[in-house]
Amino acid sequence: MTIRGDKKDQNFYVIGLSYEKADAETRGKFTFFPDKVSDFVKDAKQNGLANFFVVSTCNRTEMYGFAPSAECMIEQYCRFTEGDIEEFRNFVNIQEGKKAVEHLFRVSSGLESQILGDFDIIGQIKIWFTRFKKEGTTNAFLERLINTSIQISKRIKNETLLSNGSASVAFSAVNFILDSQKDLASKNILLYGVGKIGRNTCENLVKHSEGSQITLINRTREKAEILGNKYEVIVKDHADLLEELQKTDILIVATGASKHTITEEMIPMDKSMTIIDMSVPENVVHTLGSRDNIHLVNVDGLSKMVDETLNTRKEAIPLAESIISELMDEFAEWLKTREFVPYIQSFKSRLQFIQDNEIHNLRKDNLSVDENELLLTKKMIQRITNQFASYLLENRDHAEDTYELMQKMFRLKEA
Repeated sequence: MTIRGDKKDQNFYVIGLSYEKADAETRGKFTFFPDKVSDFVKDAKQNGLANFFVVSTCNRTEMYGFAPSAECMIEQYCRFTEGDIEEFRNFVNIQEGKKAVEHLFRVSSGLESQILGDFDIIGQIKIWFTRFKKEGTTNAFLERLINTSIQISKRIKNETLLSNGSASVAFSAVNFILDSQKDLASKNILLYGVGKIGRNTCENLVKHSEGSQITLINRTREKAEILGNKYEVIVKDHADLLEELQKTDILIVATGASKHTITEEMIPMDKSMTIIDMSVPENVVHTLGSRDNIHLVNVDGLSKMVDETLNTRKEAIPLAESIISELMDEFAEWLKTREFVPYIQSFKSRLQFIQDNEIHNLRKDNLSVDENELLLTKKMIQRITNQFASYLLENRDHAEDTYELMQKMFRLKEA
């Protein structure tokens, strides 16, 4: 599968890092935040990159796109993160062409998720792709790529047991609490941050820890109130955070900020607490974990605490991979047709030029042109173009020779 960009010297790559090689602290340094998209796009275009998008989640951060080399993408990406480029190179995963396409399809399917079968990733991919699409960095190839990724995700979810059972980071957090805490009904639980992970965690908490004292705090109170009303839990102002921490037994942090939102001085030295940090980059300063009276767990720790449903999910891997293989073949066939688009467009443009020139001459001689006849000639041009396209597709091995002949006959422009 040969994949060229709109510029002939560019190939399709994915560069990035994930939980497989980099721990949560390292991934946090290279997290890409949505507010950087616009500036990133402007800078990338100035550096010759036109078609690309970034996906950044708690488990992976990757850039997909066309570039002269993977190194160009690495340099471009690292300029907009907090991490050092040399450290990035130590952990980076690079795929090119067909392997890059297959990698995205596997990520979209949940096969590459830190918790096997976690389908939250496809929603994140769609959101991130839309952000870059609004900035004008997509093209026909990337659009088709994402649409196929969505199709793969849907089919695997509907036709396999890869997502069977409850095994997500949010569920693992609640599972950990249930397994490690005695007399949960007497504990004060504070959930700080109500983004998607926070909302999922709140739902699981309410469902599985009946009778517990749950309090929500979010920087924007209105969002917390919506969740609080839905699940009938307490909501406090962000200004009350320090006061609430004084009486918290279990703290769940899902703030998703670029800096620490829970620091040493916020927790009294004599305070005993279980802290679950679900954010990447880590939003709880890791030195808190060195205290004897604090048990700190991050997303990597949670991902190791999944339930036995993973065994069932593993049995679904071959079927999931067969679906990916099937749609990989369809994508490859579509891609082959794209190879001849410049030839076909050049041929059609020449026919339209001949038509427009003849009509101009008729009108110059004061001869009327029947609109029905004009419509007929347009249909004829499309039919002839379709015949040309079909011949190229059916005779791929001779496509270059065919186009060269048509160039001489019709004086076509270079494709």
